Amino acid sequence: MANLAMQLKRGISRQFSTGSLRRTLSRQFTRQTSHDPRRNNMRFSFGRQSSMDPIRRSPGGSGAGAQQLAVPNNLDATMQLLFMACRGDVAGVEDLLNEGIDVNSIDLDGRTALHIAACEGHVDVAKLLLSRKANIDARDRWGSTAAVDAKYYGNVEVYNILKSRGAKVPRTRKTPMVVANSREVPEYELNPLELQVRKADGISKGTYQVAKWNGTKVSVKILDKEYYTDPDSINAFKHELTILEKVRHPNLVQFVGAVTQNVPMMIVSEYHPKGDLGSYLQKKGRLSPSKVLRFALDIARGMNYLHECKPDPIIHCDLKPKNIMLDNGGHLKVAGFGLIGFAKLSSTESSNYYLAPEIYKDETFDRSVDSYSFGVILYEMIEGVQPFYPKPSEEVAKLMCLEGKRPSFKTKLKSCPADLKELIEECWDTEAVVRPTFSEIIVRLDKIYTHCSKQGWWKDTFKFPWI
Repeated sequence: MANLAMQLKRGISRQFSTGSLRRTLSRQFTRQTSHDPRRNNMRFSFGRQSSMDPIRRSPGGSGAGAQQLAVPNNLDATMQLLFMACRGDVAGVEDLLNEGIDVNSIDLDGRTALHIAACEGHVDVAKLLLSRKANIDARDRWGSTAAVDAKYYGNVEVYNILKSRGAKVPRTRKTPMVVANSREVPEYELNPLELQVRKADGISKGTYQVAKWNGTKVSVKILDKEYYTDPDSINAFKHELTILEKVRHPNLVQFVGAVTQNVPMMIVSEYHPKGDLGSYLQKKGRLSPSKVLRFALDIARGMNYLHECKPDPIIHCDLKPKNIMLDNGGHLKVAGFGLIGFAKLSSTESSNYYLAPEIYKDETFDRSVDSYSFGVILYEMIEGVQPFYPKPSEEVAKLMCLEGKRPSFKTKLKSCPADLKELIEECWDTEAVVRPTFSEIIVRLDKIYTHCSKQGWWKDTFKFPWI
């Protein structure tokens, strides 16, 4: 994952002067063909580049000089095809296609021979490629098509040919995070062409979608385009990426990467087919005491890591079952942290009874708000229903945050030991100073389990990997 991001960052195409092209290509491709097994997946780096390449190369300095050069002998088949297309060598392109070279073969940047011909304005090469069923709407890694490139470089005849054959011209809208130089592209940047997004399945719908990234299922959060012109939304997006990039813990959802240089902008994280804790509780209802403790420790460990981050703690602010994922091993992973730093929750989350009163009333708060949310989640796992069930969520939030009321415990003592009940009551206390930290919560949960095991209240069917 990290290696791919680094490869994308370091491997952005460079322009070569015509005088040193032959020597540079010879050294470069001798090295690549000797060590890179992906012989048909190199990078074509001479001539005009993609019109949407963030480097913004000058459109001049390619055509005439390039046509005087012979193709290096050690180029692989794909690179020879792109090189011939760049030179405008119709006969050379035709010979390669007759030898069986795929007309739609691409380099590392997703560029086809049709992209190259469109950039250079080689009409006859473009016609030949189209007659051999070249994909007229193929997109490179920046989302550019041959028609977009032809239009950008002023190659009107090629552009008109492509348009007459039904070529689509996608919008070339830039993202608010696009950089002027490839060296500034973040290390976490992913190639959007490697993401196959489909409808949500098994995770919270609406916010996240399921996708495949290099054959692996991932969860994708797509930023709505309507937010691209909103500075607060972009700052929140950047803030979330800053946090995701630096955190690593077994009980936190793993960050895979992001798309910030292309539309739409996306955040990609690991996928959990078993869904979130909220859906799990709806199916299972009240959980066994041993499972409550195991789940509680998973959440507490993840939250303790966030709160202990240096130099400043990461406050979740929206800890709730829908933001806690269940992995294939039956453990919980916290998600959704770092999302709310710039939002006004009191007006948009009036039904979220997991919110601490300070956040609900839009007051100053600290990390104890996460302990409050944890207490409500712990209660829900023990009781199997939301607080004050069956009252609607909006009314529950008002009762707890505005009136300071708390639900009663209906489970038997054996299902909710007195120490566990006391911990919950301290977590959701109206006074922030009363609420325990997550490091204290972990210690107390450990003691509760040990005490209950000695009393023989339940069988020790699992072992905790204690910190």
